[in-house]
Amino acid sequence: MMFPQSRHSASSQQLKFTTSDSCDRIKDEFQFLQAQYHSLKLECDKLASEKSEMQRHYIMAEIVKRLNGICAQVLPYLSQEHQQQVLGAIERAKQVTPPEMNSIIRQQLQAHQLSQLQGLALPMTPLPLGLSQSAGLPAVTSSSGLFSLSSILASQAQLAKEDKSTRETSDSHREEDGDKSD
Repeated sequence: MMFPQSRHSASSQQLKFTTSDSCDRIKDEFQFLQAQYHSLKLECDKLASEKSEMQRHYIMAEIVKRLNGICAQVLPYLSQEHQQQVLGAIERAKQVTPPEMNSIIRQQLQAHQLSQLQGLALPMTPLPLGLSQSAGLPAVTSSSGLFSLSSILASQAQLAKEDKSTRETSDSHREEDGDKSD
C-alpha cells in the first residue's frame, strides 16, 4: 500500500517541476517576443521616417522642375541684362547643397512662425474714458484674440445699459425725495 502513495508524491513533485519550468519557458518566450516587437517597431518607425523623407525629396524635385519650366518660359520676355541676372541666379541655385537648403528652409520657417506670432498680438489701445480694467471687462491677450472682442463689446453695452438704468433709478428717487421734503 505504501508504494502507490510514494508514487503519487513523486508524480506531483514532477508535475510541479514541469509547471514551474513551463512558466519560466513561457516567460522567456514572452520576453523574447517583446524584444522582437520592440526592434520591429523601431525598424517600422525608421522606414516610415525614410518614406516621408523620400516623399519630401520627390515633392521638392517636382517643385524644382516646375519652377525651372516657369523660368524658361519667362526668360525670353526679359531684357538682356535681366536675363543674365536670372541665369546667374539659376546657376547659383543649382550649386546649393542639401544641408544648405535645409538650413535655409529652417530659417524661413522660423521667420514665418515669428511673423505669425507677431500678427496674433493685438495692439494695446487705451480704454474709453470712464472705463477701466476693473470695470468688469475681460483682459485681451493674444490667445483670446478676436473672439473676446465681441464679448468686450457686449459687456461694454451691458455696462452702459446698467449705468443708464442706475442713473434713471437714482434720479427718480431724488425726485421723490425732493417732493417729500417740500
